[in-house]
Amino acid sequence: MPGSVPTPSATAVDDPAPSPVAVSGPAHLLRLTLLMAGSCLPILGAVLIAPVLPKMQDHFASTPGAKALVPLALTVPALSLALLAPFAGVIVDRLGRKRLLIVATVLYAVFGTAPLWLDSLGAIIAGRALVGVTEAAIMTCCTTLIGDYYSGHQRVKYLALQTMCASASATVFFVVGGAAGAAGWRVPFWIYAVSLVIAPLMAGALPSPAARATADGPPAEATAEATAETTTRRPFPWRPLAGICALTFFGAMVFYTVPVEMAYLLDDLGVENTGVIGLATAIASAATVAGAVVFARLKRSPDPMLPAVFTVCAAGFGVMFLAGDAPLLVVGAVVNCLGTGMLLPALLTSAMSRLAFEDRGRGTGLWMAAFFGGEFVCPLVLLALEPAVGSLAGAVGLLGLAAAVVAAGLWGALRRAGAADPRPLPEQPA
Repeated sequence: MPGSVPTPSATAVDDPAPSPVAVSGPAHLLRLTLLMAGSCLPILGAVLIAPVLPKMQDHFASTPGAKALVPLALTVPALSLALLAPFAGVIVDRLGRKRLLIVATVLYAVFGTAPLWLDSLGAIIAGRALVGVTEAAIMTCCTTLIGDYYSGHQRVKYLALQTMCASASATVFFVVGGAAGAAGWRVPFWIYAVSLVIAPLMAGALPSPAARATADGPPAEATAEATAETTTRRPFPWRPLAGICALTFFGAMVFYTVPVEMAYLLDDLGVENTGVIGLATAIASAATVAGAVVFARLKRSPDPMLPAVFTVCAAGFGVMFLAGDAPLLVVGAVVNCLGTGMLLPALLTSAMSRLAFEDRGRGTGLWMAAFFGGEFVCPLVLLALEPAVGSLAGAVGLLGLAAAVVAAGLWGALRRAGAADPRPLPEQPA
């Protein structure tokens, strides 16, 4: 639980100017498809090999420390992503989004398929860490490009779509990884080569974005690469971005609790059937997608929505804490995931609105680091809380109480700042 509630700044540099690229037609659909596909690659890296971990464990049974090292092969890319996303953001602003994205997408295939010919568990883990490096660049570039290409409600809609695609792809990749793993634990690693198909399409279909006029700056016609060298940079908005990143770190713990802990909570209630556990988790995942859809359709500025979204998340945790049977636990998880589906695009859109073109890569990298860092510590925090409150459900309830406190703090901060503006975001012309 954070010691203080960060207050979102009312100042934003988001520009309501028309998008510099077409927002309809075949070129738009291809561009959007590639950005969504790129955004799903880090999700593929996170879940694809989960079903084959027991087979990997058996293969490396004679390797000292294999019991701890094999699971590390699954989680180390996320840790790399969290640690390196800020540096990826700096490189994005200096070298350009498109160039780095294409290079990282090619290297993703190289490092992702490395376990096909590596026999050392240590080398495989090192390769997986390098996968995380490329994921940091890919995720930062794709998100930054969404911010570059679109503004206003279009940006909100496509950031929400990014959340929807990531949530839905996690289930798909888990199934695909399990099916491929039936032929051997190495087989799923071939799927990483799909990025070699995506990279040349990105090179041909994604335009290099140019800086646009912002609320407090003149128009700029230079490309991303030239802008980094020729534009006089405004001071980086450390203070407002630090607030939203702190809020994102906490929000990531809220977001990740149900996917990580649902199986354990059901087990505590006596549910041991893996099919039932999988179905319950899938229902909650569908609620996350639904929440993102709701957010995209509301057409409201993100900051005034955050207190309500955290309140929904807290209510879901409260129901899960009080649940004495599996159906009620699933109801609480659905309520919580409906909130988290709105929470992620709301936080990301709020961060984007504070960033000018020249700083958008670095700012997005910092936001990614905060989010994936919060995901990484989530199970550790709940593990630390569990002995203090006596059960995992109690730890979840305590996290819900923290979310309620954050929501109350945000309500108060918005009322004091007079920032609760219900006006819809500006539409872009088609």
